Amino acid sequence: MTSHSPEPGTQDRPWLALLALLLGVSLIVLEGSIVNVLIPTIVQDLGIDRTSVLWVTSIYSLVFAALLITCGVLADRIGRKRMFMLGTIVFVAFSLLAGAAQNGDMLILARAGEAVGGAMMLPTSMAIINVNFRGHMRAAAFGLWGGVFGGMAAFGPLLGGWLADIGSWRWAFYINVPLGILSLVMVWFLVTESKGTDHRRLDIGGVLMSSIGLGLLVFGLIEGQALGWWTLITPWDLGPISLQPGDLSPVPVALAVGTLLLVAFVLSQSWRAKRDKSVLMDLSLFRIRRYGYGNVVVTLVSLGEFGVLFALPLWLQAVQGFSPLQTGALVAVLGVGALLAGGAARHVAALMGATRLVRLGMVLEILGIAGVIATISVDRSAWWMAIPLFVYGIGVGFDSAQLTNVVLEDVPPQRSGGASSVTSTLRQVGSTMGSALLGTILFVSLGLALTNDLTVNQPQLSEQQVTQIVDEVVDSSGEAIIPLEQQPGMSAVADEAKQSYTRAVQIMAAFAGGAMVIGLIASFGLPADRRREEDETSRETVDA
Repeated sequence: MTSHSPEPGTQDRPWLALLALLLGVSLIVLEGSIVNVLIPTIVQDLGIDRTSVLWVTSIYSLVFAALLITCGVLADRIGRKRMFMLGTIVFVAFSLLAGAAQNGDMLILARAGEAVGGAMMLPTSMAIINVNFRGHMRAAAFGLWGGVFGGMAAFGPLLGGWLADIGSWRWAFYINVPLGILSLVMVWFLVTESKGTDHRRLDIGGVLMSSIGLGLLVFGLIEGQALGWWTLITPWDLGPISLQPGDLSPVPVALAVGTLLLVAFVLSQSWRAKRDKSVLMDLSLFRIRRYGYGNVVVTLVSLGEFGVLFALPLWLQAVQGFSPLQTGALVAVLGVGALLAGGAARHVAALMGATRLVRLGMVLEILGIAGVIATISVDRSAWWMAIPLFVYGIGVGFDSAQLTNVVLEDVPPQRSGGASSVTSTLRQVGSTMGSALLGTILFVSLGLALTNDLTVNQPQLSEQQVTQIVDEVVDSSGEAIIPLEQQPGMSAVADEAKQSYTRAVQIMAAFAGGAMVIGLIASFGLPADRRREEDETSRETVDA
């Protein structure tokens, strides 16, 4: 696939064009994290259960991941600027719907619509940067892109908490409207069009296999605890299908079919490429060592990177009694570290190399997670976690700022659209799987720990009472703990729930850290950074 050179406008005003893109990207990333701190408030307002909570937080990443490859290919065909602008319009429209949601189903639908718009925007922004920037300007542009990606993910909870405190959780969605319109106008005037010349028929079969396969896989991970991993534990209806407890759960079926579809998708892409047909995923790119290993690292890092951001807001409000604004302020410490590190990443990478900087970032993230595990406590002030969260944020800033640059460094510009969409997809696949897996680990651990603690330490409770308390705490994502504490004679039971919740968060964080460790090990498959002399030569060529 070849690509037309962009019109001169973007090259004449590259940093203003970058600012326009980053504004849109910041909205996409904020929307992925802003809901975490609002979940307790949304649970109270809309009365949604644990499964709906997981869907509200996971559907965005699921739809995002399912459509990124398709949107990347379409952007190359219809124009990257045009795709970005269309995506912004879709994103703004569904943000309005999310703000007006009256129940969990409506909110989930709106979040899915936002993800469609985001999927049209994110890989397009990466492709535009990859086409328009070279040499040291390219490293700086991707550094800023990564800094925004990491920093906004952490600032989302602060913004959400502030909006919930001064008004309503609905403003977390309404605020996207004016900012989205501003991004749309800026992109219209500042970003020039670029697109490819491949007009072969779109691989519809690949679109269906990848999208449905990912959807079924994440459905199984999210619904496993609620429906049963093998045998159905609650009635389940879908259209004409009606299943009762004791029947085979749809979860293993979804996991198996989803896996088979994704395997079939990869095989079909190989078959089509050999026959010179259009593909959604260019598998030949993975022969580029830096791109192949880099995407493995991207997936693993994304799986574990923001696990803390999923559990911590829930724990802070359920156990420590934090307000949404207090919760957002503490989590925002991570964002401060990410933005500071993202801004300095280019200069540090010039000294030690981008690949080494990515590894350093992962090490700092692992240390930060370990610090959270060590400092989180029912009896100790939660503000002590600001220290490990800041360290964690520096790690996010370093590896997010340079990882995309490292992955795409050896990819030819004319193949940047497909390459960046695959990288974005794997990033979101990792994030989606991480949310589903870590969320399941959190709630399963909470249920097991609380059942054991109440049985051993509160012998006056009957088995039925223990089951009822555990179900209430788990189904409310911990929100039932504070009301439970206020009931006469139940303070000891509430204390057990707080201790159990704390251990569950520690267990979940340990799994997140484990994913980061595996990602760090995988990073040693990346080739060494080019010599600085080569970089200087490239810089001089671009400047000339």
